[in-house]
Amino acid sequence: MSSKDNLKAAFTGESMANRTYLAFAAKADAEGYTQVAKLFRAAAAAETIHALNHLKRMGGIGSTEDNLKEAINGETYEFESMYPSFIEEAEKEGDDKALWSFKVANEVEKTHAALYEKALKELGSNEETDYYVCSVCGHTHEGKPEDNCPVCGAPASKFDKID
Repeated sequence: MSSKDNLKAAFTGESMANRTYLAFAAKADAEGYTQVAKLFRAAAAAETIHALNHLKRMGGIGSTEDNLKEAINGETYEFESMYPSFIEEAEKEGDDKALWSFKVANEVEKTHAALYEKALKELGSNEETDYYVCSVCGHTHEGKPEDNCPVCGAPASKFDKID
Protein backbone atom coordinates (compact mmCIF):
# COMPACT_ATOMS: atom_id res chain seq x y z
CA MET A 1 0.00 0.00 0.00
CA SER A 2 1.06 3.57 -0.62
CA SER A 3 1.28 6.37 1.90
CA LYS A 4 -1.84 7.90 0.32
CA ASP A 5 -3.72 4.60 0.89
CA ASN A 6 -2.47 4.58 4.48
CA LEU A 7 -3.57 8.20 4.98
CA LYS A 8 -7.04 7.28 3.71
CA ALA A 9 -7.24 4.26 6.02
CA ALA A 10 -6.00 6.33 8.96
CA PHE A 11 -8.53 9.08 8.17
CA THR A 12 -11.33 6.50 8.19
CA GLY A 13 -10.16 4.97 11.46
CA GLU A 14 -9.69 8.29 13.24
CA SER A 15 -13.07 9.56 12.01
CA MET A 16 -14.76 6.43 13.28
CA ALA A 17 -12.98 6.68 16.63
CA ASN A 18 -14.21 10.29 17.01
CA ARG A 19 -17.85 9.32 16.51
CA THR A 20 -17.52 6.22 18.69
CA TYR A 21 -15.93 8.15 21.55
CA LEU A 22 -18.64 10.82 21.40
CA ALA A 23 -21.27 8.07 21.69
CA PHE A 24 -19.33 6.58 24.60
CA ALA A 25 -19.21 10.04 26.25
CA ALA A 26 -22.98 10.45 25.96
CA LYS A 27 -23.49 7.04 27.57
CA ALA A 28 -21.03 7.84 30.37
CA ASP A 29 -22.84 11.14 31.00
CA ALA A 30 -26.19 9.34 31.10
CA GLU A 31 -24.78 6.90 33.66
CA GLY A 32 -23.36 9.73 35.80
CA TYR A 33 -19.68 9.17 34.96
CA THR A 34 -18.91 12.78 34.10
CA GLN A 35 -15.13 12.42 34.37
CA VAL A 36 -15.09 9.43 32.02
CA ALA A 37 -17.38 11.33 29.63
CA LYS A 38 -14.94 14.25 29.68
CA LEU A 39 -12.06 11.89 28.86
CA PHE A 40 -13.99 10.38 25.95
CA ARG A 41 -14.75 13.88 24.58
CA ALA A 42 -11.08 14.88 24.92
CA ALA A 43 -9.95 11.79 23.04
CA ALA A 44 -12.65 12.40 20.40
CA ALA A 45 -11.32 15.93 19.86
CA ALA A 46 -7.79 14.55 19.44
CA GLU A 47 -9.02 11.94 16.94
CA THR A 48 -10.64 14.76 14.93
CA ILE A 49 -7.30 16.57 14.78
CA HIS A 50 -5.62 13.38 13.56
CA ALA A 51 -8.34 12.79 10.94
CA LEU A 52 -8.13 16.35 9.62
CA ASN A 53 -4.34 16.17 9.45
CA HIS A 54 -4.60 12.97 7.38
CA LEU A 55 -7.29 14.46 5.12
CA LYS A 56 -5.19 17.56 4.46
CA ARG A 57 -2.05 15.52 3.74
CA MET A 58 -3.88 13.35 1.19
CA GLY A 59 -5.22 16.40 -0.63
CA GLY A 60 -8.82 15.76 0.40
CA ILE A 61 -9.83 19.39 0.80
CA GLY A 62 -10.27 21.52 -2.30
CA SER A 63 -11.99 24.80 -3.07
CA THR A 64 -15.50 25.25 -1.71
CA GLU A 65 -16.89 24.62 -5.20
CA ASP A 66 -14.87 21.42 -5.50
CA ASN A 67 -15.85 20.35 -1.99
CA LEU A 68 -19.55 20.86 -2.77
CA LYS A 69 -19.21 18.75 -5.92
CA GLU A 70 -17.42 16.04 -3.93
CA ALA A 71 -20.15 16.13 -1.28
CA ILE A 72 -22.89 15.85 -3.94
CA ASN A 73 -21.12 12.84 -5.45
CA GLY A 74 -20.68 11.18 -2.05
CA GLU A 75 -24.28 11.73 -0.94
CA THR A 76 -25.62 10.59 -4.31
CA TYR A 77 -23.55 7.40 -4.17
CA GLU A 78 -24.93 6.70 -0.69
CA PHE A 79 -28.61 7.05 -1.60
CA GLU A 80 -28.38 5.52 -5.08
CA SER A 81 -26.02 2.60 -4.41
CA MET A 82 -24.75 2.07 -0.89
CA TYR A 83 -27.88 2.29 1.23
CA PRO A 84 -30.19 0.49 -1.22
CA SER A 85 -27.90 -2.55 -1.09
CA PHE A 86 -27.71 -2.32 2.72
CA ILE A 87 -31.52 -2.04 2.91
CA GLU A 88 -31.92 -5.10 0.69
CA GLU A 89 -29.55 -7.15 2.86
CA ALA A 90 -31.23 -6.07 6.10
CA GLU A 91 -34.62 -7.00 4.65
CA LYS A 92 -33.31 -10.46 3.67
CA GLU A 93 -31.93 -10.95 7.18
CA GLY A 94 -35.05 -9.58 8.87
CA ASP A 95 -32.89 -7.13 10.84
CA ASP A 96 -35.46 -4.43 11.59
CA LYS A 97 -33.06 -2.29 13.65
CA ALA A 98 -30.50 -2.09 10.86
CA LEU A 99 -33.28 -1.66 8.30
CA TRP A 100 -34.67 1.39 10.11
CA SER A 101 -31.21 2.95 10.43
CA PHE A 102 -30.39 2.39 6.75
CA LYS A 103 -33.78 3.64 5.52
CA VAL A 104 -33.71 6.92 7.45
CA ALA A 105 -30.07 7.55 6.51
CA ASN A 106 -30.92 6.89 2.85
CA GLU A 107 -33.71 9.47 2.93
CA VAL A 108 -31.54 12.04 4.68
CA GLU A 109 -28.70 11.60 2.18
CA LYS A 110 -31.12 12.64 -0.60
CA THR A 111 -31.81 15.85 1.32
CA HIS A 112 -28.09 16.47 1.83
CA ALA A 113 -27.39 16.09 -1.89
CA ALA A 114 -30.20 18.54 -2.70
CA LEU A 115 -28.96 21.06 -0.13
CA TYR A 116 -25.41 20.81 -1.50
CA GLU A 117 -26.69 21.24 -5.07
CA LYS A 118 -28.59 24.35 -3.99
CA ALA A 119 -25.51 25.71 -2.21
CA LEU A 120 -23.39 25.08 -5.32
CA LYS A 121 -25.91 26.87 -7.53
CA GLU A 122 -26.08 29.80 -5.10
CA LEU A 123 -22.34 29.87 -4.29
CA GLY A 124 -21.27 33.46 -3.77
CA SER A 125 -24.73 34.84 -3.03
CA ASN A 126 -24.01 34.78 0.73
CA GLU A 127 -27.72 34.44 1.48
CA GLU A 128 -28.01 33.15 5.03
CA THR A 129 -30.36 30.49 6.28
CA ASP A 130 -30.49 28.38 9.41
CA TYR A 131 -30.27 24.61 9.40
CA TYR A 132 -31.88 22.28 11.92
CA VAL A 133 -31.07 18.59 12.36
CA CYS A 134 -33.46 15.98 13.75
CA SER A 135 -31.77 14.40 16.76
CA VAL A 136 -33.56 11.11 16.07
CA CYS A 137 -32.79 10.41 12.40
CA GLY A 138 -30.46 13.21 11.21
CA HIS A 139 -32.90 14.81 8.76
CA THR A 140 -31.48 18.20 7.85
CA HIS A 141 -34.05 20.95 7.47
CA GLU A 142 -33.53 24.37 5.92
CA GLY A 143 -35.17 26.89 8.24
CA LYS A 144 -36.93 26.22 11.53
CA PRO A 145 -39.18 23.16 11.26
CA GLU A 146 -42.80 23.72 12.22
CA ASP A 147 -44.05 20.16 11.77
CA ASN A 148 -42.92 16.66 12.64
CA CYS A 149 -39.82 15.28 10.94
CA PRO A 150 -40.77 14.12 7.44
CA VAL A 151 -38.39 11.16 7.72
CA CYS A 152 -39.00 9.67 11.17
CA GLY A 153 -42.03 11.57 12.48
CA ALA A 154 -40.25 13.05 15.51
CA PRO A 155 -41.77 16.29 16.79
CA ALA A 156 -40.26 19.63 15.72
CA SER A 157 -38.90 19.99 19.28
CA LYS A 158 -36.39 17.20 18.48
CA PHE A 159 -34.60 19.41 15.93
CA ASP A 160 -31.36 21.12 16.97
CA LYS A 161 -30.26 24.39 15.39
CA ILE A 162 -26.81 24.14 13.85
CA ASP A 163 -24.50 27.13 14.12
